[in-house]
Amino acid sequence: MGNHIGIIGSGSWATALAKILTDNNQHIHWWIRNEETIRHMQLRHHNKHYLTSVYFDTSLLQLNSDLAEVVKASDIIILAVPSAFLRTVLETLAPDAFTGKTVVCAIKGLVPGTNQLINDYLADVFKLPLEQYFTITGPCHAEEVASEKLSYLTFSGINTAETEAMAARFNTEYLQTIVNKDVMGVQFASVLKNIYAMGAGIAHGLEYGDNFLSVFITNCFREMQEFLEKYEQYQAGAGKEVTVHNYNASAYLGDLLVTCYSLHSRNRTFGNMIGKGYTVKAAQLELNMIAEGYYASRCIFEINEEIGAYMPIAQKVYAILWEQMRTEEAFLELEKGLI
Repeated sequence: MGNHIGIIGSGSWATALAKILTDNNQHIHWWIRNEETIRHMQLRHHNKHYLTSVYFDTSLLQLNSDLAEVVKASDIIILAVPSAFLRTVLETLAPDAFTGKTVVCAIKGLVPGTNQLINDYLADVFKLPLEQYFTITGPCHAEEVASEKLSYLTFSGINTAETEAMAARFNTEYLQTIVNKDVMGVQFASVLKNIYAMGAGIAHGLEYGDNFLSVFITNCFREMQEFLEKYEQYQAGAGKEVTVHNYNASAYLGDLLVTCYSLHSRNRTFGNMIGKGYTVKAAQLELNMIAEGYYASRCIFEINEEIGAYMPIAQKVYAILWEQMRTEEAFLELEKGLI
């Protein structure tokens, strides 16, 4: 594992990760699509669109709008673009672009269209071995990283020693790291919690109170476990290895709670707009950022048609976002089944 680090993406989470790494005095190659954003950062030392309070030592940054050059120059590549755009971003690369590279996935989403986890997509398209793939998950809002409030990140990889070495690159006074081998489970948990945060936002927009929301999130947590157990059974039936999941870990319960409750959560904010009567299109324009839960709701719905988990909450969120089901009607039906 080399020392040259590249970041693909320039949104709030990519910017937060760049801050963490440069605070540790690590040089990074940073792919930013927009040349004007690059010029502004070189001149003013901050990202004009996201986390504008974060100022960088630009001597540690090699900014570039040429993706192939960034990938070629990097040993470790951090993916931090919205999942909806991943294929479009990477399709310009050669099939062997990731040969010998280590990929760290900071995307909390599935690949729309194929409904794949990011590691499965990279294995199919770029032949990336799972041994060279790590994930970053857990309750860690970019805005709190920017203000250096203590946060925790979970790094997952199939080799514990290598995962610990990767996590160590991100340790700072305001960021602690946790490691595990649950690569598949934490990725699905990070996808599902965005869907449930949209549901929590819709409930808030419909003026349900904290009492209801606590019951709602409890049922979301149970539903998350139901999906993963059914998915594991499906995988086992296909002859694939089954993983043990620690559902009480911060990458599961902690991330679900913060995404459902926090005002920093764009998925909760998006859902709140839907609950207040915004159309999906109007909410997208107003938010002006990607809410991963919107795309994830369709991916999970389609995956679940195969595995058959009991997921009334995720199904209702999907029906509201993609089938124009009335929010009031959907939640009246949900009320009767919560425990």
